[in-house]
Formats: sequence, structure tokens, C-alpha cells
Amino acid sequence: MIKIGIIGKTNAGKTTLFNSMTLQSAEISNYPFTTKSPNTAVADVETLCVHKEFGVKDNPKNSKCEEGWRFIPIEVTDLPGLIKGAWMGKGLGNQFLSVAAQSDALLHVVDASGSVDKDGKVTEPGNGDPIADFADVELELVLWYTKMFQSNLVKIAKSSKLPGADLATAVTEVMQGIGVKKEHVNFAISEALLGDKEIENWNEKDIQNFCWVLRDVSKPTLIIANKMDLPSAAENFQKLREHYKDLIVVPTSGEAELSLRRAQTKGWIKYIPGEERFEVLKPQELNDAQRTALAYIRRKVFGEYLRTGVQFALNITTFKLLKMNALYPVADPEKLTDKSGNVLPDVYLLPAGSTLDDLAESVHTDLHKGLLYAVDVRTGLHLPTDYTLRDRDVLSIVSTSRRG
Repeated sequence: MIKIGIIGKTNAGKTTLFNSMTLQSAEISNYPFTTKSPNTAVADVETLCVHKEFGVKDNPKNSKCEEGWRFIPIEVTDLPGLIKGAWMGKGLGNQFLSVAAQSDALLHVVDASGSVDKDGKVTEPGNGDPIADFADVELELVLWYTKMFQSNLVKIAKSSKLPGADLATAVTEVMQGIGVKKEHVNFAISEALLGDKEIENWNEKDIQNFCWVLRDVSKPTLIIANKMDLPSAAENFQKLREHYKDLIVVPTSGEAELSLRRAQTKGWIKYIPGEERFEVLKPQELNDAQRTALAYIRRKVFGEYLRTGVQFALNITTFKLLKMNALYPVADPEKLTDKSGNVLPDVYLLPAGSTLDDLAESVHTDLHKGLLYAVDVRTGLHLPTDYTLRDRDVLSIVSTSRRG
């Protein structure tokens, strides 16, 4: 399952965002470091389901389908707020960084309203600096990468000289525990212009440049400009976009999304996460404060930004940053069912470049061991085991052990 970590300074709204994604009830408060240990739960990413294309009614098993949208579970972790010196173990630094390292991608939450000061304490909107907040947390991550790299520098240099070894392999062996892959290392070496320089001759600036690139490429990150319904947020959102042009910045209101999700579960409104509208179903059951809150969300969030941005952020992270494809394996290519007769029962997320062989292994080890080919349901073509998968492929996998 894909793992996404929510990072940022304290009081940026991380836990509210987490609760709005997962419908959990993690503690929310205005005092620093409310989140003292990571909270992990399941959220969903959303993609257009294929059942309408084939004119069938599906009954999903490993996911759910609502009005033509397939919601696929992923894992989300809300991490404790980071402080300066976390890379040295200050505060909850070690715990934070070790969990962040296990994430496939990061949602970096900043308070776009500027209502959090440099120490993470609540202040009046406009007094804080979201650009500096983002930079502070990013620096801690890079310093942690740098610390790990430097503490293993002798080992890396020695390993890279062994017969059949190279620098990228040596670095990967040391840092693979935090999600670093060999292709990440090769990219960082190239981008930092260190390909022709022996590691023994790398100076402090070389190492820093290398670790900056390595952090960026190994942990794709989306900036969440949260609290967009508050004063000063629109202005700061534009500043964030201009200052961090190489990153995607998504405007969100975690508070609005949480309110809508909870109203939905109580049957007061009809709302599908990610949609640009909601419908009040039981106005008679709402008190004045609740009616006012929904009107505020409709005006300040949907009226100005079309959506709360929360589901959009999850979707962008999964399908754009991580480049995941949604794949539908079936047993019967005619009826689009599994062996139990469930129509389009499962959907799997695999990164771009994955092959039929990878999909078979994800579905079942036995299926993978005896893999022969797959039938493309749309065309009827037989696809080889090294076929490169495409988003929304619907495939019937044929194996000597069983048919998937």
C-alpha cells in the first residue's frame, strides 16, 4: 500500500488535515506538539472507474466506487511537528525523521494564513511567514540526509572500490533504509555535477548539494497551503507558488473538508470527497451554528477555490508525483469478473514503467510463478509478460497455476 507522510511545523493544521482524509479523531489543539507520536490510518485516492466505459455495474472488493469514481485505499501518517535541530535528535526529531523516511511521498503542510509564528505558536493571521516555515522543515530533512551520509562516508568510499561495485551502489546500501534507490543516487550525482569527482575529494558544499538533490528525488513532495479560508491566505498562496516554482502548491482547507466529511457521515449532506459541490439533505436537523458553518464553506472555500483541495492533494501526490497507474485484473475477460462473479472487483496501483510481471506478482505469488500472458479486455490481444502497463488497463492474467 502506498504510504504518504504529512509533515510541517506545529499548528499548521496537519492533524485536522489527517482527520479529514481518514475520518479519525486524532487530538487537535492550538498548543505546540499536540501530536506526540505518529498517527497512521487509511485514506483513499480517487480515479475515474472503468465500469461506465464497459456498461456494467461493478461491485468492488479492495476499493469502493461512488457515482463513477473509484476510491482506492492508501496509508497516511500524521507526523509530529518539526523543530529546528530535529536532525540532531531534538524534540521528537528522530521519531519524526525515521517515519518520514518510510513514506513514499510527503505532504508538506504550511499555514497559508500566516497565523503561526516561527516557534509554532498561534498568532494573528499575516504575522507568520509560510515561505520560511517550509524552508525550515526542508532544511531539517536535508541535514538529516547529510548526517547519515557523512557518518557513513568512509564505509561508502571503501565499498565503492570493491570489485564489481560503484559509488551509486555503495550509497544505496547505506541509505536504502530511508527509501533511497540506486536511480535516485545516480540522478543526484549527475545533478550535483559530481560524476567525474572521486568521493574522497567531495568537499562540504559537494555533499550538501548532493544531499539536497537526493532528498528531493527520493521523497516527492507536495506543498499544502492550508487554512485558505482565513485572511492573508490568498496572498501567501501566491507567494508560495512564486517562491517554490519547481513544486506543486495545492490550496486547501482541512477544517472545511473535515466538517463536510463529518456532516456526510451523519446524513446531513450529500458530499463526495473531491467534488466541487455538496447538497444539504436534512436542513431541519442542523442548528444555527451548523447552517452558518456550511454557508461559510460554500462561500469562502467552494466559492473561491471550487473545492477544499484535500482529496485533490492526495490524487495529485499519487498519480502525478508518484506516477501511479490504476490497473484492473479480472478472471473472465468477457464478464469482467473474478472467479466468484464479482464485477471489476479489484484495482491495483503500480508505478509507471511496471510490467505485466509486476502486476501478477502484486495479485498473487502463484499467479506470478506460472505467468504466461494476459488478455487485454478492450482489444482481445495477448500481451507478453514484459508488457508495460498503462493507466486503466483491464487485463485477464493467464497462468499455469490459475487464471487471474
